[in-house]
Amino acid sequence: MDLQEVADRSVAIREAYHGLELSIHGSKWSTEEDALAFMTDAGVVARHVMAHEGRWPVDDGFDLDAKIGECVWWLAVLAQRCDIDFDGCVEAFLRERSASLGCDGSATDDAR
Repeated sequence: MDLQEVADRSVAIREAYHGLELSIHGSKWSTEEDALAFMTDAGVVARHVMAHEGRWPVDDGFDLDAKIGECVWWLAVLAQRCDIDFDGCVEAFLRERSASLGCDGSATDDAR
C-alpha cells in the first residue's frame, strides 16, 4: 500500500468517526482533539514497546502492531486536517534526512 492510499483510507475512516461523534456528542472532534488522541496512542505505543522488551508488564490488551497502525492513521488524518500532503511530507523528510546522512535511505541488514 502506498502512502496516498493510506491517507485516502484514513480520511474516509475518520469521516465515519465524525458521524459517530455527531450522533453521540452533537459535534465533531476538533483538530486539537485529534492531536491529543494521537499523542495518547503514541504513549500507548511506548508502553507496548516497553512490554515487548520485557520492561513493562504485558496486559490483556497488548497489541503493538495495531497501535503502530493506529498512530500512522492518526498522522495521516492530522496531515489532512492541517492541509498537508501526507505522502509529500513523508517523502520530503526521508529525502532530506537521507541526504544529510549520506545514505540512500533504504533498509539494510546492518540498520535493522
